[in-house]
Amino acid sequence: VDGQSGIDIIGPYQGGGGGCCYSTPAKWRPGMTVRIDWETGVGDMDGFPGFADRKKYKSWEKKMSAQTRQHSKTVPLPDYNGQDTCGITVHFLPCDEVKVTTSCYTYGSPAYPIKEPLRMKEPKVCPK
Repeated sequence: VDGQSGIDIIGPYQGGGGGCCYSTPAKWRPGMTVRIDWETGVGDMDGFPGFADRKKYKSWEKKMSAQTRQHSKTVPLPDYNGQDTCGITVHFLPCDEVKVTTSCYTYGSPAYPIKEPLRMKEPKVCPK
């Protein structure tokens, strides 16, 4: 929002925490957006050969890096005027979609604005 950045590292189906340094402006204005930049790839160590054999390690590293993808999406910041704000929470959805909220409610609360389940299956084909 307004060129501010924040950093957090989370795995699939995990909740992040304490990303730094985002705050919402005191008043929401129409047209406010948030740019989310993220990276996807393999998050496990399957096949890790260790560091002793540099050639094997470099081959494994190249294979892992080939699966890494950079993403960026700009989404509307929901109106929060008249509400308490608690930073920003980003939900990463299938098909490289994201939703954001500034709600102080927690996921699962009837008042929490994002209702998608935590474990959604990636469809075979994503809508365009």
